[in-house]
Amino acid sequence: MGIALQGQVALVTGASRGVGRGIALQLGEAGATVYITGRRPELSDNLGYGLPGLQEVAEEITAAGGQGIALYIDHSNMFEVQYLFDKINKDQDGRLDILVNNVFSSIGKVTDTFGKAFYEIDPSFWDTVNDVGLRNHYYCSVYAARIMVPRKTGMIVNIASLGGLRYAFNVAYGVGKDALVRMATDMAVELEKDNICVITLMPGPVRTEAIEIGVFGGTSKAESAEFTGKALARFAMDPGRMKKTGKALLTGDLAQKYGFGDRDGMEPQNIRSVKTMLETLGKPEIAKFIPNRVKVPKWMIWQTCNRL
Repeated sequence: MGIALQGQVALVTGASRGVGRGIALQLGEAGATVYITGRRPELSDNLGYGLPGLQEVAEEITAAGGQGIALYIDHSNMFEVQYLFDKINKDQDGRLDILVNNVFSSIGKVTDTFGKAFYEIDPSFWDTVNDVGLRNHYYCSVYAARIMVPRKTGMIVNIASLGGLRYAFNVAYGVGKDALVRMATDMAVELEKDNICVITLMPGPVRTEAIEIGVFGGTSKAESAEFTGKALARFAMDPGRMKKTGKALLTGDLAQKYGFGDRDGMEPQNIRSVKTMLETLGKPEIAKFIPNRVKVPKWMIWQTCNRL
């Protein structure tokens, strides 16, 4: 991608691994200065799998062509969150071009409750899931907007998931992911006049480190974290990105629009692809004749998600 984002300042929360790391690396490869946040090493839940630490990811960003800056932040502590933005504002002379709200601290607890009805789980589980994964995103967006508005430029991205479209794991998880979409849509209304683009980015199934290790069992057509990062970085470079403000964008659609593939040349699944739908329904003999570019309209996807 070259240095198309050289001179720009980005913040990716929760970037020590997974989608956050993939996004941060791609922004760095495009030349951006990328602040990344994560938990302190002694609080990490890498579970002995040998995953990179936050400082190592910062070094990877720098090696890729950008400048990686690691900051250990507890995103459940709003004093630390405010400190984070005060530091960026001071260090970068009032500049922040891209905020990526990605941090999520409870995937282990979410999967532990799989199969239980919401009333069978202690109601405090709501706070466990949506404190860092939702409330924090709002705080980060407020502080980021305060930096971006005076310069009349910027981009805020909420990383959601397909769990925001259809039931996944449990009620608290789904409501939190769906709320991220509405948050971005409403913020876009208020920030459009200031030329600040706000979107929700929805990856498909992702081959995060945990999946590749086998904790959740991988899927052969899942996208890599770097694929998600490419989608975001290419969108950030698009001079016409304001036309999409307020929208929820699928990584597969962006790959087709900007003409890029995954790191291994594989074309990941797209939930709008007729081919993917036929494969999911157990019709591979029909699916093999359908090109990936043949997709159903977005409104049809929303209809299947019990929307009005």
